[in-house]
Amino acid sequence: MTTRRGFIRNTALAAAGLAVVPSLRASSKIVAPSDRINVGVIGCNGQGFSDLSAFLENPEVECIALCDIDDSVLARRAGNVEKIRGKKPANLYKDWRKLIDNKDIDVVIVGTPDHWHCIQMVAACEAGKDVFVEKPIGRTIEECNIMVKAAKKYNRVVQVGQWQRSDPHWQEAVDFINSGKLGKIRLVRVFSYQGWCPTIPVLPDEPVPEGVDYDMWLGPAPKRAFNRNRFHFTFRWFWDYAGGLMTDWGVHLLDYALFGMNVTTPKSIMAMGGKYGYPDDACETPDSLQTIYEFDGFNVLWDHAIGIDDGAYGRNHGLGFVGENGTLVVDRGGWEVIPEKVNGKLRMEAVPLKKGTGKGLSNHVKNHLDCIKTRNPKTNASIEIGAHIAKFSALGNIAYRTGKKLVWDGTKFTNDTEANSFLVPQYRTPWNLPVV
Repeated sequence: MTTRRGFIRNTALAAAGLAVVPSLRASSKIVAPSDRINVGVIGCNGQGFSDLSAFLENPEVECIALCDIDDSVLARRAGNVEKIRGKKPANLYKDWRKLIDNKDIDVVIVGTPDHWHCIQMVAACEAGKDVFVEKPIGRTIEECNIMVKAAKKYNRVVQVGQWQRSDPHWQEAVDFINSGKLGKIRLVRVFSYQGWCPTIPVLPDEPVPEGVDYDMWLGPAPKRAFNRNRFHFTFRWFWDYAGGLMTDWGVHLLDYALFGMNVTTPKSIMAMGGKYGYPDDACETPDSLQTIYEFDGFNVLWDHAIGIDDGAYGRNHGLGFVGENGTLVVDRGGWEVIPEKVNGKLRMEAVPLKKGTGKGLSNHVKNHLDCIKTRNPKTNASIEIGAHIAKFSALGNIAYRTGKKLVWDGTKFTNDTEANSFLVPQYRTPWNLPVV
């Protein structure tokens, strides 16, 4: 396939060793206009701009558009791009639809709050853009299903922002698990204890800040008065927009529980937790939660807390694959094996900490760019991978919100009608769930 960006030509040159150039910040080499990949970002306040920064490490990438509903964010990020590349993006938008309509954009980064991901990702695919979409890709089961259909129907190359899939030490840990040296694994303990994330106090509603298109920020979410707690970063703790730590960190970590054990669909899910640490703060999502996913022969346990750091194994996040012979522990810093010692005898040798590279996001973006050039939809965190784990995390929240042990057949709950009401979202007019 040939495009106006000359992707095939560029790939051939790379294979011949002719297109490998360092970052524009460290080199005077220029990338031909025909080989550039033009990027636009929707939602550039937080993670969306971190993603863009990783894209801009690659000299073939040009940021030509930014979109945000907050004028102050838009101006600040345009200035940041100028510092990195020497010029501001040519197009600054407050309405994301105008960015999608820009025919010069090849790749759209969706860095908006979770409740926007489905609409914007589908629209970008329909417009012929490839997409880097932040995790979790959707808040509900049906949103995830629609996003998978859109990527396939429009033949787009999609990468989900689960960058641990591109960090080599995580794959090394999975390889060790698959070796069988741990023996029978009874439990995968998955935990996220985030001491940096304290309580948020109850605040009164207030006028919308100057320069903010708040109605567009809400989009398909219910109409509400502006409240600072629900805006920007802390939207994560409200059901209208996200799913708390269960989905924010869960999609990263639970993904590797399933990957390591080579499983997909749990037999049942149950969850217990609540606002134990901060019962009177503004958060809706639980500050403490334990969720048990039942599989044949083992369980996956999710355990989270905000405001405290002591999770397990001396870490504030990670996974422990608990085997008969030892436990493999992996987090963003690296992986190690702690041997079982029974009746004074070690059942296996310890494996000392093998540190990670800390380059997961950079590797992830490079993988996406390589797949775009070759038109390979099987990115390291494909839309199918992102959809599966977003749904898996959502199941945990549904079990918590219903307070029931739920039986899941892969598409619906077979023992509870109330739980099935959470599978499809209700969008606020005039926004509609995309039809693909």
